[in-house]
Amino acid sequence: MGPLLALTSAVLYGIVDFTGGLLSRRAHFAAVTFLGQIGGLLLATAAALLLPVGPVRPVDLLWGALSGVGSGAAMHFLNRGLSHGAMSVVVPVSAVTGVALSVVCGVMLGDRPTAVAWLGIVLSVPALWMVCGGGKDDGGGVPDGLLASAGIALQYIALAQADASSGLWPVAAGRVAAVLVLLPMAARHPRRLRLPPVRAVQAVLVGAGAALALILYLLAAQRQLLAVAVVLASLYPALPVILGLALLHERLSPRQVMGLLGAGIATVLLSLG
Repeated sequence: MGPLLALTSAVLYGIVDFTGGLLSRRAHFAAVTFLGQIGGLLLATAAALLLPVGPVRPVDLLWGALSGVGSGAAMHFLNRGLSHGAMSVVVPVSAVTGVALSVVCGVMLGDRPTAVAWLGIVLSVPALWMVCGGGKDDGGGVPDGLLASAGIALQYIALAQADASSGLWPVAAGRVAAVLVLLPMAARHPRRLRLPPVRAVQAVLVGAGAALALILYLLAAQRQLLAVAVVLASLYPALPVILGLALLHERLSPRQVMGLLGAGIATVLLSLG
């Protein structure tokens, strides 16, 4: 069940990145990010209320809040990069570096992946890079990707430290923290938040989708090693490439085909490991 939850999280993250990237080119990325976190807060709070849990420890809420700081930063820099057309740079850098940081931290915290899982982890990093074309720096993509990757790693690692008895409240606490982190920037430029109703609703839905993906990741991390859950959930870059092929009539390069094949093999190895 753990691998399936993590892969479903990856699918949702892929859809969120694709739709959020398109939306950030039609509206200001800061508005898309802030309204998205509002949508995530609404969905996470509703889900937490529906899931019965035992006593919620303050420390678990703190871990969730720290995860939310990472989420807010990651989405801010990711959407900023996507807004100026740097998807081939921002996505692979954020995904690959975020995976590497998370796996290293997971091992330091006590994870002991099997040899088969290690093979899948090692294979996934170049596969993710090739899926996104191994993008070259265009004068701004790499810094955005690196900053987003740090947020992604913090999001995954901190949330996995929350005890399962707290249910989904750590995710909800994280959305509150993400909103608070982004609020000062939104307050300084209130005009950026004035989107047409359709665009505002789209931004809220994108954020709700990201929160749902994070919930699925949390459930996956509670059922398997952190390193494995992170890598499986981070296979999301494959989906924007496939959606671009199907919906935007883009073409796959030989490198991207090899990356998709490698990602598929890595998924099987991680599931078996």
